[in-house]
Amino acid sequence: MVSLILSTLLEGWRRRCPRCGGSDLFASTFELRDACPGCGLVTRREEGAWTGQMYLSAAVTQIVAVVVMLVVFFTTDWPLWVSLSVMLPIVIAFCYWSLPRFMSTWVAVEYLTDRANQEPWID
Repeated sequence: MVSLILSTLLEGWRRRCPRCGGSDLFASTFELRDACPGCGLVTRREEGAWTGQMYLSAAVTQIVAVVVMLVVFFTTDWPLWVSLSVMLPIVIAFCYWSLPRFMSTWVAVEYLTDRANQEPWID
């Protein structure tokens, strides 16, 4: 059971379908397809389904920002403007890199939840 959960979440992190694992869930960098082109798993079912993904993305990004800030603060003696000019691009790059992964990971979380609840449209 644990290996199923981890493998499903890993497929989501890799931007792949959590059900079939073979199809890219994105039409472009930040545009999630409505359904998996391989197996037809619906990725956008109802309004408000992305609230969890937004909280996940915000929380992890804030943690990364704090870690970057602490590393720069404690390991350098740069002035504030240099520190900010280094930290901001790192955090912004992390946001752009991680947002699609959080979106597809949230699709995997919803898939696992619906599968555990034995929803009829999952299998």
